[in-house]
Amino acid sequence: MSFNSFGRLFRFTTWGESHGPALGAVVDGCPPGIALSEEDIQPWLDKRRPGTNRFTTQRREPDQVRILSGVFEGKTTGTPISLMIENVDQRSKDYSNVALAYRPGHADYAYDAKYGFRDYRGGGRSSARETAARVAAGAVARAVIPQVRIRAWVESIGGDRIDYDAFEDAQIDANPFFCPDAAAAERWEAIVDSARKSGSSVGAVVACEATGVPAGWGAPLYAKLDSELASACMSINAVKGFEIGDGFAAAALTGEQNADPMRAGNGGPRFLANHAGGIAGGIATGQPVTMRVAFKPTSSILTPVDTITRTGEETQIATKGRHDPCVGIRGVPVVEAMVALVLADQALLHRGQCG
Repeated sequence: MSFNSFGRLFRFTTWGESHGPALGAVVDGCPPGIALSEEDIQPWLDKRRPGTNRFTTQRREPDQVRILSGVFEGKTTGTPISLMIENVDQRSKDYSNVALAYRPGHADYAYDAKYGFRDYRGGGRSSARETAARVAAGAVARAVIPQVRIRAWVESIGGDRIDYDAFEDAQIDANPFFCPDAAAAERWEAIVDSARKSGSSVGAVVACEATGVPAGWGAPLYAKLDSELASACMSINAVKGFEIGDGFAAAALTGEQNADPMRAGNGGPRFLANHAGGIAGGIATGQPVTMRVAFKPTSSILTPVDTITRTGEETQIATKGRHDPCVGIRGVPVVEAMVALVLADQALLHRGQCG
């Protein structure tokens, strides 16, 4: 059995491979009558698009989206929305050595062990190229929840963290790292350049905040808002860690330190802290929903690494091709998309149960 779909009421399925003719998504469950066009989706894909600067893969993909169904006269019809993005800059010959030996850290061996064969051209479905389809689907989700603002940024690269006292929202879109700290962005140029020039890679942490999420979205136990967000973000290629609110740091606090005190406010409580990341008991509290997502270093690197061939012979492999020296940078719009997809789904689930 293969799982290529995500969501409950607002559901999407991605399809396509890194070096196939195209990839895309089918979004099902979108309410009818919502204004939607290709121009609404394209800006989000442009944020993720490869080849825009020297700090990302130099694969040149325009990532132009086409809406094939589910929209008529500029409005969603309530039927499945099919989105397609063509691949135009494949170089499958770069992966001839990957056909014979496994890349350590990549999904090569795991796919082979499961299916008995694999698409070695860029990793097929295990490639971060698949996330373009998620970003397109996430743009549809944003149209369903216009009251919610979702904003992500890179918090650290290679262990070098931003200074939150220097946080400027306008800086996030002013540099190639989605970095809100101008001084950190300057430091990261040297860090990522060094990794790129040496044929290596570095990891990153992406932080995300969703504001305007009403109190009540989510569900107890098995459809908790935080567990759905965790599942969505952990499904992103190269993600190895996820936190809500204070996350692991909460384990070092006392009960009174970790509490989010409340005072009387207009129409509801006024919170004095947000250690819980805007979610309590799996249900949104009305505070900003905050999370952090850890991306590992890109596994496809030019540095030779010990591995084995498909027949079990010991060898080394250095992966040719065009790869991100820090895949977490382009992870920012992907995290935003997955958060939007979860919140759109939860909005419809809440309406279905509570009206």
